[in-house]
Amino acid sequence: MVSGIGAAALLLGVAGVAGCSDDKKATTTTTSSASTVTVAPSTVTVQPTTTTKAETAAPAPVAPTTTSAAPAGGIMPAVVCMNLQAAQNLIQDNGVFYSRSEDATGEGRMQVNDSNWVVVSQSPEPGVAITEGDAVLSVVKIGETSAC
Repeated sequence: MVSGIGAAALLLGVAGVAGCSDDKKATTTTTSSASTVTVAPSTVTVQPTTTTKAETAAPAPVAPTTTSAAPAGGIMPAVVCMNLQAAQNLIQDNGVFYSRSEDATGEGRMQVNDSNWVVVSQSPEPGVAITEGDAVLSVVKIGETSAC
């Protein structure tokens, strides 16, 4: 059983649907023990629209605009003898978010935890303009023999 304000809202919803008839003189009154709701019918008038030939014609084509945006990139910093994670962060700070790293021993080990590796060489040299993926860092695990 629904009572109180919930009953009034429920009855208003039902009465609103009942009031949407073609009979413009009808008034629906619903009574419950909680409240009385009276809904008067409403009238909606739909006006037809007309269009002229000018309105239905296709819009004039717009010439495309071109912008000469500079490619995303930055300048390669000096990162030799840095921790791999710190070197990657510095490259990102210079505007390039994707750099590559490779095992300098030739064993093909993956650099899963970048903070456990040290950069022993870099390509390209510091000061060269780079874009995404241009930076290649050769690394060894921290504690392994290196010039650092």
